[in-house]
This record gives sequence, structure tokens and C-alpha cells, in this order.
Amino acid sequence: MNVASFRAGQNVAKIITSASRFQFVSRTHPRVFRYSTAAPQPAAESSFQNQSKVPRLPIPSLAETAARYKKSLLPILNEADLSRAEKAVDEFVKPGGLGETLQSRLHEMDKIEKNSWLETIWLNKGYLEWREPSMINVNWWAQFKDSPTFNLDQAPPRGTISDAQLQRAANYTSSLLNFNDLVNSQTLPAEYQRTAPLCMNQYKNQFGAYRVAELPRDRIVTSWPALANYVVVMMRDQIFKVPVSGPDGERVSIQAIQEQLRRVVEAVDGMPAQEKQSAVGVLTSDNRDTWAKARQTMLSLSPLNHASFNSINNALFVICLDDYSSDRDIDVSHLNIFHAGDAHNRWFDKSMQFIFENNGRAGINGEHTPADAVIPGRILDELVKNEKTAEPKSVANVQLQPIEHVKFVVNDEIKETIKQSEVNAKKMIDNVDSCLIHFNEYGSNWLKSAKCSPDAYVQMVLQLAYYRHYGTWTPTYESASTRLFLGGRTETVRSCSVDSVAFVKGFESKDADTNEKRRLLQTAIQSHLEYMMAASAGKGVDRHLLGLRSMMETPDEQKQASIFQDPSYIQSMYFRLSSSNMSPGDCFWGGFGPVVPEGYGINYAIGKENIKFSISSLKSCEETDSRKFRETILGALRDMKKTLG
Repeated sequence: MNVASFRAGQNVAKIITSASRFQFVSRTHPRVFRYSTAAPQPAAESSFQNQSKVPRLPIPSLAETAARYKKSLLPILNEADLSRAEKAVDEFVKPGGLGETLQSRLHEMDKIEKNSWLETIWLNKGYLEWREPSMINVNWWAQFKDSPTFNLDQAPPRGTISDAQLQRAANYTSSLLNFNDLVNSQTLPAEYQRTAPLCMNQYKNQFGAYRVAELPRDRIVTSWPALANYVVVMMRDQIFKVPVSGPDGERVSIQAIQEQLRRVVEAVDGMPAQEKQSAVGVLTSDNRDTWAKARQTMLSLSPLNHASFNSINNALFVICLDDYSSDRDIDVSHLNIFHAGDAHNRWFDKSMQFIFENNGRAGINGEHTPADAVIPGRILDELVKNEKTAEPKSVANVQLQPIEHVKFVVNDEIKETIKQSEVNAKKMIDNVDSCLIHFNEYGSNWLKSAKCSPDAYVQMVLQLAYYRHYGTWTPTYESASTRLFLGGRTETVRSCSVDSVAFVKGFESKDADTNEKRRLLQTAIQSHLEYMMAASAGKGVDRHLLGLRSMMETPDEQKQASIFQDPSYIQSMYFRLSSSNMSPGDCFWGGFGPVVPEGYGINYAIGKENIKFSISSLKSCEETDSRKFRETILGALRDMKKTLG
């Protein structure tokens, strides 16, 4: 469930190509890392005790990257284009060539960066320099499974806030405070891949984290330990600072938190029209330059605006109380969590904003910059699993401070900007075509019995579906976590391969028998797993190339960079299929927007007996249709099972 491989490429590619049609939005949505909290170390170890043992992200050799990159071009280029591209790669990496110069600079950068040679490059090129709106283009969404205690068939009337809604919001708030306490106290169990420790740094980047719209690039701000004693609550676009623990962090009961939320409802319900604030939150859905300029204007209008922005920014997280319920149809209900339908009652710059509808349905909209999906994914798992046991172990007898209405001074210019942002948001939202699959015919149990890697199998389902739908194959993105390394984020797995193409051709061939189709599938799966292992080990193609491109210092070097000047570079990372694995999907399921105008954003979660998908595309593209593509995916899921028997 993020955000940036193709986009990062474009941010640097802008300086080496005038083809503006390639400057599109992307994101990186990491697959879930199969972490284990069963530490081989003593039970009392600290969450971050292993950080000194986690190695630094390696810099692959030029030869390694060149070989893997050229192999990734084989299925997408014709013979003439491939020959030209290979010559460009060889020219770049030849002894004494530009590649060696850039590689040397990358190694020098690695000596001065705190955690990784990639860390600053990735934040800037992948996220902060990108100026398209964060809503849809960067932010991800996840919908929690509905509580069995709620009667969703009898939703409260629109315009009201329900007890069930406040109860769930208070319960989740208490559970989130429990998790934050674990991170602050360094008692969250350390995570491992088998016996290898994983980097835990990203857990410091969720609570209290926020993005700041600025020119020429944004900032991301994180704090650890996150010691704020309040959250921000939004209702009908009104924003409140709501203390949920004592002045020194003393924990209170769920009931006390619920009463604080109820005070917000009472305040909004009884608020005179002249006291209602403009829908400032809508500005966070707009183009980053537009929002940065509006924010700067607001800061110049009054010191009150400084204080109000600080109140929102420093909150542990945001709670959005919606006085309505979305349809029970999952194709409809997730849209409220994705973008609210109109971008109202949201603050898209906070790392976590939790959304509660008045029938009790809940979800989260997350800003992707500070952390990858596996981190909030762990938090969300704990949240839903502990829904009935979120009461803190120790409850203090303290009186919570009063709630405060967060107010802004706005002039006519800002009011007009908000109106235009509403128009822009609605246009963008109306252009998104997003639907879901909850496929219950088989899951990981059956796939494992058929000796198939569940993740690699689903990737081959997508390859087959795309070919059936379009009669060709396309560069495909899947994320691999690099948390085996200090400050590790993600690497790209290029799922469209020579072996995936051979599988698709064989599967669709009338001449291939069942055994041959099985053999081709297993070969494609093995090839995918090998790339996944290389990517997780820091030996992928895309991040290294991003680092090398970022080392160019002069226009002459940009012209000499044959590997990046060749059209194959952009073509190979124009991901019409962008996918991520957020398994198992038992407690929640999620999604994100497409990364190119002609593409699909596909999130999937593989449970033991089911597979969930979200599929997004843009209505403005005549080539894409999420619902039709959904049917093609379903056909591929069923046909591949028949072949495996």
C-alpha cells in the first residue's frame, strides 16, 4: 500500500529528455515483508537494538546492473531497438566511461550519508520534488473489515454521528496510543527475516509525521519519540485539537477518549455559521505548488495560522468523523476512504488519518513519504486484531485538557483558492475508476499445495490477464522491501520477463499441453523469485540507476549518459501495470492510483482461502477500464487453477 519508482525516474529524466509526455506520477507500494518477531536474541532486547547489526545498502557493480537491466529489456523491445539499447548500456559502463565516474561519486556519497546512499535521493526524487497532488497520486488507502457488532443495514441518518462510530474511533485511538507507547519505549519486538535483523527505523516515522508543502520541493518532518498528547479530529471540515492522554502522557480509559470525541460532535453541531472555518483541508488535495503558495500566504496573514498549522502537524494522527455512511457495495465503500468523493473533511499531508463513517465502517488514508506499506500494515494488523482489548494496562486519574477549535485567518484570495481546489479535486476524483475483487475460490493454502509461490503466482495471473486484455505484455512493477539494510525502503521487481512472456505464450497456445503449461508456469515463477531475491538484497536495477543519474553534474554529462538518453530507458519503466502485495488481507485491504495515464494500479492480498484485489485506472484513458480488466483477471485466476489441477 506507496510511491515512487517511475516518478523518481522521471524527476531525474526531466533533465535528459524533452519528452514531457513521459513526466507522469508514480508511487512505490511495497509488498509485505514476511517479518518474524520471534527474535533469536534475548526476549528483553530493545526495538532498535539491532540497528548497529543491520548492514548498509550495497551499491551494485556496474556490470551486475548492466546485465540485469539488459535482460529486463528483452521482452519489451524489438530486435533493432534492443541492439541499440544494448550498445548504449555498454558505452555507459565501459572502462573509463561516464558510468565509472558516476559510480565513484555514488560511493563517495555513501561515505557521508547517515544510513544509505539512497536515502536522501529517494525522498527527494521519489516524493518531495514531485508536484502533482498527493491525493490519489501519492497517498494510499486501506479499508478495515467491518465489525460484526455493527448493523450496516441500518445506517444512521446522514448528518448524524453515531455512538458506534465514536466507540470504534475511541477504541482505535487507544490501540494506536498503545502502539506508539511501544515505539517510544523501544519495546516493540524487533523484526527479522529468518535470523537476519530488519531495519526498524521506519517505525519512528509514523506517529506525528507530516509533509509540508513548500517551493521548490516539499519537506517531510518526523519526530521520535512522538510525545504529543493529542490528536486532530475533523468533522464537517472543522478541525479540533483533542487531548487523548494527560499532560505528561498519562493514559486514560477508552470511555474518556470517547467523551472527548463527543465534545467535538457537540461543538460542531452547536456551532454558529459565522464561527465555522473555511475548508482549509481541501488545499492539501491540490497541486503541491498551489498548496505551497496558499500556505505561504496564510502564514503571512496572521501568527494564528502558524499556531494552527503547528497544531495539525504535531498531532499524533488525524481522526476524520464523517456524518454519513458509504454504500455497502465494496466497489463504492472504499472510495470514501480513497478520496472522500470531494476531498472534504480530510488532511492529506498527515502520515495517518483514520476515517470513521457513522455506521461504524472505518479505514485509513496514509501519506506515503515517511514509510512504506509494511510499517503501517503492521500497525493496522494490531489495530483490528486488538479491537476489543485496546484498553491501556494502566489508567491514570487525570482530567483531560479541553478540546480546542483550530482556527485560520483567510482572505478572499485563499477563499478563492479553496474553491478552485474543490473543483480540481472533484475533477481528479471523477477521473478515477477503482473497483475491487474479493475472490474466495482459493488462496495461499491451495497454491502452496500446488507448489507455487503465492506472490509469484499472482504476478503471473496479472501477466496473463494483461496479454488477454491487450494482446501484448507491458513493463510491470512490483515492490520488494530492502529492510535487510539500514534505512532500507524498496526496490523494483520487473515482473515482465522473458520467462513470463514464454509462460503467457504457452498458456494461450493450442499446441501446449497441460504439462507444458505447468512447466512454463513454474519456470516463470522461479525467474520471478530470483529477481525478488536480488531486489531484496539491494541488487535490483532501478534504484542503482536512479543513484547514478542523480550523480550527473553538468549538461555535458547528461548528454553523454547514453543509457539514459536511449528511449528504452523510459520505455522499460513505463509501468502500465504497477502492483503491490499487502497479504494476507484478513483485517484490511487497500489500494492506490495508477502510475501512468494508460495504466492500472493493482494492490492484492493473498489470504489462506481467498485473494483480494483493488484495481484503479483513469477514465480519461480510452484504453483502460478497471471493471472490464477485473473480469479478465477473474478469468485468468480460474483458468490457471484448472491447469494446475
